[in-house]
Amino acid sequence: MSASGAADRWDVLIVGGGPVGACAAALLQRALGNVPRPLRIAVLEPNRPQPVAADLPLEARVSALSRASEHILAAADAWKLIPRQRLSPYERMSVWPKGVPARSPRALTFDAACAGEPNLGYIAENRVVQWAALAAFEAAGGTIVPAVFCRSRIAADHVEVETGAGSLTCALIVGADGACSKVRECAGLVAHAGSYRQTAIVANVHTTLAHERTAWQRFLGTGTLAFLPLADGSSSIVWSADEQLAALLLAMPQERFEEELLRASDGVLGTVKVCTARVALPLRRMAAERFTANRCALIGDAAHVVHPLAGQGVNLGLLDAATLAQCLCDAHRLGEDAGAPGPLRRYERWRKSEIAPMALAIDAFNRFLAHGAGPLSGLARRGLSWVNRSEEVKRFFITRALGLAGELPAAARAPAALS
Repeated sequence: MSASGAADRWDVLIVGGGPVGACAAALLQRALGNVPRPLRIAVLEPNRPQPVAADLPLEARVSALSRASEHILAAADAWKLIPRQRLSPYERMSVWPKGVPARSPRALTFDAACAGEPNLGYIAENRVVQWAALAAFEAAGGTIVPAVFCRSRIAADHVEVETGAGSLTCALIVGADGACSKVRECAGLVAHAGSYRQTAIVANVHTTLAHERTAWQRFLGTGTLAFLPLADGSSSIVWSADEQLAALLLAMPQERFEEELLRASDGVLGTVKVCTARVALPLRRMAAERFTANRCALIGDAAHVVHPLAGQGVNLGLLDAATLAQCLCDAHRLGEDAGAPGPLRRYERWRKSEIAPMALAIDAFNRFLAHGAGPLSGLARRGLSWVNRSEEVKRFFITRALGLAGELPAAARAPAALS
């Protein structure tokens, strides 16, 4: 590639073709790729996943997709591409702290029927969602550039990008390249990061009791253990444990680890058999001071990283993608350049106002429910019982979990295109 070639000049270049970056690209391509004044949109992604056969074993790296995320993926034309055999709707969520029996009235239970919804969301493999979003982008006429991002230089009226395969230019560069974003670094955007001093242990398990299309989560005092229901009847565990405990758990033989899982889960799903490798993921928090710079925007983990206990990471990222796409579409209709500062400032204000309170709430849950034994932690645990007694309060939390509260982009409100 060379920067002088017309094929290497783009209006929007999205660096990172994970679920969030690919979804942003598909939304933009469907809305603005085939209009009288089309935008030229490309995704820089060196490791495009291959299609996954419907009958292959389910992978352990999964996400809980909210109703808003379902709508956004449908608007991107990606939802229909996810094989139904690999998608697991869940209808209930049961949450209980250590010291409370799992199936007692003191356990906090959210039921989709309480809010008049068919389910609370879906559990889907990250790689399958990524593949579907990239396929939708390409089917709409988008271009995937299979190269590694090296560096960028932002000028007043364009961005010069160096990749492992050559150089190109764009009017707007979008960083969707994860928590250690090189796009963010090259743009000079500052991020504040810190360790939770926890490790998430992820694996798929078979249990002797059915998961009942329920997401089970227990606060242990040393972290959080979640069982997420999968389409084949198994469950994906996410055990967020303090680093020292996690190291011990990871070093255990499988049978001993399964015994610890049974104890930590309070036997809520019976005995447990691990059926995949255990994957260890160090947990960190991160927030960029700014989500935008001149001709640059950050979305997903490049802009913010939260604790996984609420399952909101990918959902917040998909809302970023839909919001940025909407701001760019609105600006394009007014004849503005793809990298104009106005739509970028609008995107940043919109998303920062939504993400900041969510991040604070998630950190509070981690600090006072998953950990600690002081007066505030005791008060938080009693608060779970209070929430359980109020259907109105539970409906409020269900609406939040569905992603249907707050200021939403159009694509999140209903499965419709942005155009």
